[in-house]
Amino acid sequence: MKAVRDAVPIDAVVSEYLQLRNAGGGNLKGLCPFHDEKSPSFQVSPSKGLFHCFGCQEGGDTLTFVMKVDHLTFSEAVERLAAKAGITLRYEEGGYNPSHQRGERIRLIEAHKAATDFYIAQLESAEAEIGRKFLAERGFDQAAAAHFGVGYSPAGWDHLTRFLRGKGFTDKELILSGLSQDGRRGPIDRFRGRLMWPIRDIGGEVVGFGARKLRDDDNGPKYLNTPETPVYKKSQVLYGIDLAKKDIAKASRAVVVEGYTDVMACHLAGITTAIATCGTAFGSDHIKILRRLLMDNGSARVIFTFDGDAAGQKAALRAFEDDQKFAAETYIAIAPDGMDPCELRLAKGDEAVADLVEPRTPLFEFALRQIVARYDLETPAGRAAALDEAAPVVARIKNSGAQHEVAVQLAGMLGILDTQFVVKRVGQLARWARDRGGKGPAPGRGAPQAPAPAARPGHAGPALNLRNPVYATERELLKLALQHPHLVSPAFDAYGVDEFTAAPYAAVRQAILDAGGAEFGIQDPQEYLVRVRDAAPDDAVRAMVTELAVEAIMRRTVDEMYAGEQLVTVRLRAVDRRVRDVQGTFARLSGSHGDPEQLTAVQNELWVLQQYGRALREQGAAAL
Repeated sequence: MKAVRDAVPIDAVVSEYLQLRNAGGGNLKGLCPFHDEKSPSFQVSPSKGLFHCFGCQEGGDTLTFVMKVDHLTFSEAVERLAAKAGITLRYEEGGYNPSHQRGERIRLIEAHKAATDFYIAQLESAEAEIGRKFLAERGFDQAAAAHFGVGYSPAGWDHLTRFLRGKGFTDKELILSGLSQDGRRGPIDRFRGRLMWPIRDIGGEVVGFGARKLRDDDNGPKYLNTPETPVYKKSQVLYGIDLAKKDIAKASRAVVVEGYTDVMACHLAGITTAIATCGTAFGSDHIKILRRLLMDNGSARVIFTFDGDAAGQKAALRAFEDDQKFAAETYIAIAPDGMDPCELRLAKGDEAVADLVEPRTPLFEFALRQIVARYDLETPAGRAAALDEAAPVVARIKNSGAQHEVAVQLAGMLGILDTQFVVKRVGQLARWARDRGGKGPAPGRGAPQAPAPAARPGHAGPALNLRNPVYATERELLKLALQHPHLVSPAFDAYGVDEFTAAPYAAVRQAILDAGGAEFGIQDPQEYLVRVRDAAPDDAVRAMVTELAVEAIMRRTVDEMYAGEQLVTVRLRAVDRRVRDVQGTFARLSGSHGDPEQLTAVQNELWVLQQYGRALREQGAAAL
């Protein structure tokens, strides 16, 4: 085992999964692959052959790392490293024997490797002429197909299945791998008569396939991907990452495109940092992969390319939802005439593709324009509603200087003359998010006001009377937040302490906030209640937390609808209270002929609050 462990340097193995930088003293550092972190606490010592994370305490040697990162058994990890080092293993009699004890993951990876070779060979067949024509029409020659391992699956029922059986794979392994599926008389090929793209993990192993329809009589979807298997999770793979990872780390830049041919077009045009998702939206797990490669340094860039059509714009807005999880700056690139990179390369050449992905429009700016375009800005109500939705977007911009500038731009987009009102509104939402330690999204649309200091049970406040519907609803919402945090998160974490009018309830709300919010309760339910109790300022609040955590919910069916009703009721009452306050201020300023600018600001705030209240009454939880 020592020969295997020492044959491949630990930094070479770890570098396949994350970017490493000099940490001094001969050590290297990077973002830990075993837990989420913003600054690198994962260290590798090449001289000792060890790694250790000072954040989550994971550590060990090269074998330990491979076992943990790829979820392998000890024997599988030894085989993986031995194969990488070109070492032939000898197995003792009666011990581990690869002929009948190969680990599941290793067997599935080997099946995919054999399938890849089979599909590549089939691309040369007469039947595959339609596939070669498809590639040629998109500007891909034989060398391009070979570089990406593109192949062809024969149209018959079980060509691949019979081939893999001949290689010693069992029917159970073929079904488990997703390469075959159950037929009337046994396993048949899942992919038939299609162009095949092998999908590799970050370590370069083929874990699945993307299959493109070629014939009109194929009634399946345009693209058919490998189903979820023990080695293929579509939310955790990025097509092209094996080819792009070194250049992404070197350039601190990644280009996210929409399809396999777009990745090919970009790489052939010299944009070797291009990657794509595999039949799913770009999400949190994809971000984790890129963050470890980009190291989240200040110059890092992530550029999303999307079609200019409605679906492409929707995809871009989905990507923006996760934008704040990057430390890198994110941009969007939309090709002229709505062309994707593959079409652009074919029509205008490699230079046009390279020009397309030069970052120009920040993703937040694109998202803002899409939001504003949905409202009638000719009416006060339309402007107020647009601000209601757009202000939280601006509040999420990380750079405070840029945030102020964009807030001014937003006021101009909306036609709101009182620029400072918009700037203050954005700043209020940003401070709210910072006060919560960056946990969860920025406060929801139209949050009535910034949170006031936490009320304590010993402070002055009305006595609790559960016949009072206000207190009853606040109590019910807190019980949901403690007992069923998944039903109220993330909306609950945007609620201010001052939205709970009873002092004891406000104190419990503050304790939940201090413990990491309801969002933490989803991640670790047991530790959540411990942390909330520990965050309580005194025994009285601690007892209240315990009481609310065990008290029965006042409804037999506890679901999202019921939770939404409580969320809306508490928020709506807070909005109505704020409306009354602002109306009083407006009346005073109007009667005393006060400062016109201040009067306009108050009037604008009143519009926003009234529109938000109307949305809550009409749309319910959807307006939160």
